[in-house]
Amino acid sequence: MLSSTRSAASMALRVKPTTAIVPFRTTAAAFTTNSRRDASALQTHSATGVGKVRREVPLPSEIAPKGALQYALTTLDAVTNWARQSSLWPMTFGLACCAVEMMHLSTPRYDQDRLGIIFRASPRQSDVMIVAGTLTNKMAPALRQVYDQMPDPRWVISM
Repeated sequence: MLSSTRSAASMALRVKPTTAIVPFRTTAAAFTTNSRRDASALQTHSATGVGKVRREVPLPSEIAPKGALQYALTTLDAVTNWARQSSLWPMTFGLACCAVEMMHLSTPRYDQDRLGIIFRASPRQSDVMIVAGTLTNKMAPALRQVYDQMPDPRWVISM
């Protein structure tokens, strides 16, 4: 029974090749547009001509604000998104017991994640180094090496 199912599936693929993958490639350009669309103008697309019709609805950021309250909320959303986009990604460099205090920042009480602050373990992904503890002469070359691996612009906060 398995061999008959396998042969039937191979015959189906020979008769109708995989054209279902092609529409995804053609519609990829639709995601890269920067043009503004009106909220009332819904566009319908069907790349294959069969199946479900896809409707494109404009994003809230693409709609012009109507009224003072909506303008204030839209502006607040834009500022919040800018702050999250420009948020700091600190690298932890714990040298002493002060590192425990730094770790408390990521607990639910302080909740750094909602502000967009995410601790990174790699210096190539971070833009702020938090040095928690006393820097000794033995540890200074290692700290300098990690600092040099960080991309520009970079900052150092010492606790």
